[in-house]
Amino acid sequence: MRSFEIVRSSTDTLTSHSGLALVGRGIARTNLARDLDTIALRHGIAHSDCVISYVALLATGKSDFAAIESRRDDAFFKEVLDITKVPSAPSLRQRFDEHAAAMIGHVDKASIDFLLAVGAPITPIVLKHGTALRSDKVKYVVLDMDVFPMDNSGTKKEGVSYTYKGFDGYAPLAAYLGEEGWCLACELRPGSQHGQKEFIYFAERVVARAKQLTPLLLLVRLDSGHDAIENRFWFASQGHTDVIIKWNPRRQDLAAWLKLAEEKGVWQRPREGKRVGIFSVFVEEEHGGVTREFRRVMRVTERTIDKHGNPLLVPEITVEGWWTSLGEIACADEKIIALYCDHATSEQFHSEFKTDLDIERLPSGKFATNDLVMASAVLAYNILRWIGLVGLLREDAPVRHDAKRRRLKTVMQELMYVAARVVESGRRLALKFSHRCQAFPSFEAVYAKLRSEEHTSELQSRGLISYAVFCLK
Repeated sequence: MRSFEIVRSSTDTLTSHSGLALVGRGIARTNLARDLDTIALRHGIAHSDCVISYVALLATGKSDFAAIESRRDDAFFKEVLDITKVPSAPSLRQRFDEHAAAMIGHVDKASIDFLLAVGAPITPIVLKHGTALRSDKVKYVVLDMDVFPMDNSGTKKEGVSYTYKGFDGYAPLAAYLGEEGWCLACELRPGSQHGQKEFIYFAERVVARAKQLTPLLLLVRLDSGHDAIENRFWFASQGHTDVIIKWNPRRQDLAAWLKLAEEKGVWQRPREGKRVGIFSVFVEEEHGGVTREFRRVMRVTERTIDKHGNPLLVPEITVEGWWTSLGEIACADEKIIALYCDHATSEQFHSEFKTDLDIERLPSGKFATNDLVMASAVLAYNILRWIGLVGLLREDAPVRHDAKRRRLKTVMQELMYVAARVVESGRRLALKFSHRCQAFPSFEAVYAKLRSEEHTSELQSRGLISYAVFCLK
């Protein structure tokens, strides 16, 4: 095996995270810097420099404030993020502690501004409305809202408490739009707080943001933790919004449900000893002086033989249900259940927050600071999601299995962690990649799209992104 000579260059400027150029250009498509700098500051590093630096750290999978120290003397980091100074770890933590409450609103707004500025694709689902003689296809954009736990056990952080998963931590409430999973909000909550507490206020903000991004009908999907009469009435009062909510059965007479299923249900036998009956019931409810009728799709399952083939002495009966504002003609019972099952996709998005962005164990002991960290993570998440859609689903993208979207970690591996040489000539800067760099076509395409339309032709003519040949001899 040939040996390498290990040397340090005294002239070349290299970067192992050239993808930060994409993140910086994405942030530049928002008004984040301008909005943050409207917050009063007596002295020190600008608010925008602190928050933008931290968003860039998150986009490389680092959430600890101490990680910023490795960027203090990195000229490339400052250049691509268009910041004046990189804060130290103590300064970054102190700034977040002191101004978190004022900053959160601006960071939340920047996430939506980015999606609007880049024209983020929002893939709808298609449902058929009508009868057997005539049916019209109606497009819906799904909006999933869900609580997920974050393990912060063994700490004394503000707001950490016992979660429904059996450990101490937080229980943030997140909302994702469309098949792509754009995050519209991820609100930090104490671990012991029930998901329904103050849920309507969260829904008001999220639905308003969703309607900013798409003119299509919304289909909101919620789990049984949000089975509350106030939710059903509130969503019923919203225009262009339908809902599917998992029913919380609490105590039920299983024999009575089986009898009703025998009368109204459509029965299936997926295997010997198991039969499933599906039907709809209509329930009239009164809330706030208003009476409405709601549909609930029911699924009654009777098992006389368990999954291992053992006969049961007493039949096992289970009852499930889903509230929906979609009518029977608009959507059949089986379709309602299938649509709700797709709600489980949001679990992957939760995972990307916790693992890919490395924010499961939040970096601060203060609740407001950690809430700002979550808001910053939403912005980093949306930027990386968009980069993955534009850059990694192309035919000339680095080889990966076919997919509708790429995990954030894949985006980091393929585009964030690409090495390049930073070349400055006159007033022009260039990132030079190896001629063997498979990510170059994707990188070039994403950067060109992030440039404003009037600068796209300038980008191509001046060659602001180019590549160079590197070889080892």
